[in-house]
Amino acid sequence: MSKEQARTTPEADEESKAGDIETGADAVVRALENAGVEHLFGVQGGAIMPVYDALYYSEMTHVTMAHEQGAAHAADAYGIVTGDPGVCMATSGPGATNLVTGIADASMDSDPLVALTGQVPTEFVGNDAFQETDTIGVTAPVTKANTFADDAGTVGTDVGTAFALAESGRQGPTLVDLPKDVTNDPTTEDPGAPTLPDTYNPPETADPDAVSDAAGVLSAAEKPVILAGGGVIKAEASDELRRFAKAHDIPVITTMPGTGSFPEDHELSLEIAGMHGTGYANMAITVTDCMLAIGTRFDDRLTGGVETFAPDAEIIHVDIDPAEISKNIEADHPLIGDAKAVLDQLADAMIHSPSTDAWLEQCEAWKDEYPMDYAAPEDEPVKPQYVVEVFDEKTDDDTVVTTGVGQHQMWAWQYWTWTEPRTWVTSHGLGTMGYGLPSAIGAKFAAPDRDVVCFDGDGSFLMTCQELSVAVREDLDIVIVVLNNDAIGMVRQWQDAFFGERHMASEYPWIPEFDTLAEAFGARGFRIDTYDEVEAVVEDALAYDGPSVVDVHIDPDENVYPMVPSGGDNGLFALTEGQL
Repeated sequence: MSKEQARTTPEADEESKAGDIETGADAVVRALENAGVEHLFGVQGGAIMPVYDALYYSEMTHVTMAHEQGAAHAADAYGIVTGDPGVCMATSGPGATNLVTGIADASMDSDPLVALTGQVPTEFVGNDAFQETDTIGVTAPVTKANTFADDAGTVGTDVGTAFALAESGRQGPTLVDLPKDVTNDPTTEDPGAPTLPDTYNPPETADPDAVSDAAGVLSAAEKPVILAGGGVIKAEASDELRRFAKAHDIPVITTMPGTGSFPEDHELSLEIAGMHGTGYANMAITVTDCMLAIGTRFDDRLTGGVETFAPDAEIIHVDIDPAEISKNIEADHPLIGDAKAVLDQLADAMIHSPSTDAWLEQCEAWKDEYPMDYAAPEDEPVKPQYVVEVFDEKTDDDTVVTTGVGQHQMWAWQYWTWTEPRTWVTSHGLGTMGYGLPSAIGAKFAAPDRDVVCFDGDGSFLMTCQELSVAVREDLDIVIVVLNNDAIGMVRQWQDAFFGERHMASEYPWIPEFDTLAEAFGARGFRIDTYDEVEAVVEDALAYDGPSVVDVHIDPDENVYPMVPSGGDNGLFALTEGQL
């Protein structure tokens, strides 16, 4: 019997149940409703079943995913695009552990996420009951906060608190573990709106004297740069960043999570930095005498060797989390606070604009010297960079792009022109293969009126391709572009460069025809083998009203450059394998 058929039961019973809180499960659902949740992503199971039963009467939309990892990634992407916590649900045991990869991913990237997991009844906890896992213990290292709910009267409040914590301060994933007896037990307690614990009080503005000192240093700089991290986007500070940079003619570099916070088509943009960043951005980092770094944790893929990162610069580090200050890169001027508020403080405190004419000329010279280009002979296999550029050209600026992890991810990052925040959805810190397709599903629910394009690799797509069944069932208008090189390309590239070209377990000559596989799922399949096919297929895939998969057979020997070897000097980036 379908849900719609089941609702032919007496209306009075339905209305009574929908309006009342009778169990802990009802309180959980009410807490989500009070938080303004519209979509949830999950997979049913025994221990979480009471919550799903209560969800039956809610107006919230539950999206059943093919795998719990897909549910976590979809919820993660939903939170990235909307700015509000995404919600994922799973049962106990394997359901909860299958969420862990997605939770860890959200933790590394400080993404707002709430996970609800079923648990065996409290009397069985610790007895190795069927589908029991110590979910609290397993997820403690990868959550901002997690809670074992132990009372039906407070379980709704537990969920509301988890929601409030996920979106406040430095955002991150939270989890509430829900024993089946607690969600089944009676209660009439309405949890109310999400509230933060009294003990949680993240900083808003930075110390005024520290701001004044930092503004003085920045005003006096001859070669200043702004490094914009993901914290700019999470603080909704992209407008403030743009105003500040333009007001003072300071060039802007973005980290991978900060992509889109500053428009790459603006003359002040040096685009992206780090291991596969632009040559001109990495040169600017190497030479700058003053770096204003906002909302970045200075991870190793950005910095390379810390001793060679911005070696001559005074570092002004803005971050809402004091733990990030001087963790990896020593901060000369720490400004602890919300990026939006601190940028406003800096704008008010600037004595004058730095004199940057000569510096900007140098940055332009580096752009000419190290352009982001590639050779594309017509008689050779299709270059992936070209495919990315064609999709970019034929979609709007607010298109949401998701990716898996690998070479395809880097090509999408490098050759798409990013102009808007919350349009770049990928796995940054954890580097989770398989992220692309489920995150595209979450992104489409978050932004139903915008184009969503997923760039994936053949290896990455194989890890979560079952979620294509969800895209078909929900009739989601998304395009999945598989940049297919019969390999885990980034691993193969490293093997060529650093392991004597020994291709151990990196080549995938046994993969399916992805266009045919798409048709088996009920999606539309396309294939590209030559340059002549690219433009027409891209247009057809974008025009198709529903999920489509484009299997692009790219040059299997193409590699990602520029490249800074792990732990290397950003200023000594390689443009070819011979320079590594």
